Amino acid sequence: MKFVSLEEAKQASGLRLTFVANAPSPWGEAVKGMLKTKNIPFTATLYNSGDPANKALVEWTGEDSAPSAMYEDEASRSGWAEILLLLERLQPAPSLIPTDPEQRALMFGLSHEICGEMGLGWSVRLLMADFALDPHVDYPIPPEMGQYLGAKYGYRPGIGPEATRRVTDVLTMLSTRLKDQQAQGNRFLMGENVTALDFYWATFCALMKPLPPEQCKIMDVLRAAFEFPNPAIEQALDPALIEHRDFMYDEYLGLPMVLA
Repeated sequence: MKFVSLEEAKQASGLRLTFVANAPSPWGEAVKGMLKTKNIPFTATLYNSGDPANKALVEWTGEDSAPSAMYEDEASRSGWAEILLLLERLQPAPSLIPTDPEQRALMFGLSHEICGEMGLGWSVRLLMADFALDPHVDYPIPPEMGQYLGAKYGYRPGIGPEATRRVTDVLTMLSTRLKDQQAQGNRFLMGENVTALDFYWATFCALMKPLPPEQCKIMDVLRAAFEFPNPAIEQALDPALIEHRDFMYDEYLGLPMVLA
């Protein structure tokens, strides 16, 4: 994957996307995997958190975060579901959304539990803020980063147990679903065919158990934060889910990760 300057991306035609630099942001990594699977041409540029130069990018995308997707002269898209639906429109095959209405609704609901507000990723970010802001916890990232995450994700004191419970609930649900599907002879979370849900699980797993350094080069401090002990989450993180993550990277997402 090649990243171009912001000005080059703005001047390009077709699909343009922004991705977080130097970190495996799961929302963006899922999009990269879907683009690869669908073989959709695109132009990519980088978003550097906290960089004053982001002002121009924010003016273009309307978001002080990434990923964002801009297609031709259409309004920018930053929500996970909006971007997924755009990719489906641009390249219908292979479809990553079930055709059956009930299965489609179920997939979007399960995906929200991973990607959406107070979902898996959101709740892990709240936990990171909670640890970073607790003076009694020797957490790898500084309080300033905790304040940034807290402001972005709606942190409030005492939210740690609730966030942990949300994470473990989602992990338990996904583990049960995966094993049920495997018992029926299915390889994926939604049956016989890969869907967006499989991509979301594979990439969001990095927030709790990142891929090894040779496959995912991230800052040591960030890796230490992702691997910070949380017994309840560690117990809920079924080895079968890790195996499914590895399968998705081997077959669909590709390694090593390209983060900058």
